[in-house]
Amino acid sequence: MRHLPLVLDSVADPFWLGLPYWLVGVILMFALFVVFQVYYWAGRRLGEKLYESRVGERMGRERIAKVERVVEKWGALAVYGCFWVPMLRHTLPWVAGALRVSYPWYVVASALGCLTWAPLWWFGGMVALGAWLRLAAQSPLAAGLVAVAVVAGVVYYITWRRRKRARAEEQLAA
Repeated sequence: MRHLPLVLDSVADPFWLGLPYWLVGVILMFALFVVFQVYYWAGRRLGEKLYESRVGERMGRERIAKVERVVEKWGALAVYGCFWVPMLRHTLPWVAGALRVSYPWYVVASALGCLTWAPLWWFGGMVALGAWLRLAAQSPLAAGLVAVAVVAGVVYYITWRRRKRARAEEQLAA
């Protein structure tokens, strides 16, 4: 199985794309940290224009208002928490910048988020991918069934969330 660069064949051989596995993880954590700083400064630069910008239109005024309430209530702690909440991870840093959350606290919170959230996804995701590739090498049919089950689960979850949101909007409109 040496021909598959993503598979960790042994603990003594943890490389990915020619780089030590841990180094790739560190590079990705640093990249995520940099992206969070860019988000903050873009939000700070946009300020109130965030609502009218393309980013603001895509996020939606209502969603930005919800995120503002979270940031106003929790401050920099919300920045750390946003790592663990899908979609909030990509909206909250902009809003934190627009609301001018204390930058030193923002840096600390985003660094802690990168140091705790990213390794779980990087190493956990790679372990799951490695396990699936080993399963595929042993039984392509079983690996295919697992892939179909995962995709079906994700589609079901997304559909369920959208229906739940639509019902909530209908109740608010009624």
